[in-house]
Amino acid sequence: MASPADTFSRRPWHELPAVLAELIRPRIDAIVAEMGQAIRSEVPAYRRPLDSAVGRDLTEAIRRALWHFAELIENPDSRQDHHSGHFRHLGRIEYLNGRTTDSIQAAFRVGARVGSRRYAEILQEAALPPQLVVPLHEAVLVHINALSNEAVKGFIAAQLRSEGETRRARRVLAERLLDQPRGETPAGHDRAALGPLAERAHWPLPATVACVVVRSAGRLTVPGAEDRLLTVVRGNDAVLLVPEPETSGLLDRIGDAARGRAAVAGPTIDLPEAWLSLLGARLVLDDRAPAPGDPLVRADDDLARLHLLRGAPIGRLLRRRVLDAFEGLPVGRAARLAETLDALPTSWGRTAPEVAQSLGIHPQTARQRLRRLDALFGDRLNDPRFRFEALLALRTRALEPGEG
Repeated sequence: MASPADTFSRRPWHELPAVLAELIRPRIDAIVAEMGQAIRSEVPAYRRPLDSAVGRDLTEAIRRALWHFAELIENPDSRQDHHSGHFRHLGRIEYLNGRTTDSIQAAFRVGARVGSRRYAEILQEAALPPQLVVPLHEAVLVHINALSNEAVKGFIAAQLRSEGETRRARRVLAERLLDQPRGETPAGHDRAALGPLAERAHWPLPATVACVVVRSAGRLTVPGAEDRLLTVVRGNDAVLLVPEPETSGLLDRIGDAARGRAAVAGPTIDLPEAWLSLLGARLVLDDRAPAPGDPLVRADDDLARLHLLRGAPIGRLLRRRVLDAFEGLPVGRAARLAETLDALPTSWGRTAPEVAQSLGIHPQTARQRLRRLDALFGDRLNDPRFRFEALLALRTRALEPGEG
């Protein structure tokens, strides 16, 4: 008995009479209809109307396969490259339409079963020798296996190309987000401009991100999270963009993956300012890099010091963190409370008379303002570090154009 390898390497069409091709061709349309109905019935991915794009592609593929089979019976040694190219293209189309190789192969198997039965009936009707049934069935199996393989090759080639394009798009998107923009309104960093690139990268644009830098990591692998992160390599450092870091749990995974290396997570920031998170992470690494094995360091805890190291961009971030509490207040009230808050760091006792003297206002007015500040900031006003950050935030705001 021939081995499986021998069976599929033989050319069974040499054993079939050429007249069989002449008998098959007039019946091709009927066989196409029967195969199409069986495939649409048995393979869920192809349950579409015949006049749909899927139905038309299926009908065309079946018809070409039957003509191909007849050509091989008539001339087993003829070149069939044009058919191979067609079925590779079919595989690419199937990938782009979201179907799977399992669906493709299932459709070919159903077609082979229907074809074997109909070809055997044609042999019997033509009173051809019954022993031809064996090489005929073998030819059907070899043929369907060959066409299925070509379609799968096309599918895999399209998949690899798509994955390569996705990787390139993800790399370009990461580089664009991490590139420090020029000017106040960086057009290339707004969501509308990034949308098409993000679609190609298969990376839904989050509202906020944090940038993690892992020193001397090369391309860091984070199990179970690769598709959710944008990763680039700068020098020997891995730079990872983490979407929605406060709610996604990804920072913990990265911390585990980076164990044994110095790693810092920059501030959580609005997406268009991802570069600013990278700046914060790098400043911490360059200033006092955590020792390998330390937990993932959060630059969020060090904004005031980072501001002193690098200046205005971090200062604007700090200003928003501190002064967002004034959002929604009337302009005049917000200005008066900011003025009062500005006086607190120089008032060691934080008493109304001291604040009143500093601002040149009545002590009762100072008390009212302090009560409002207590309502806005609570216990943070008792924290010397917060009061220092508030002072920096207010000074930063005062230095910006249009502020005073």
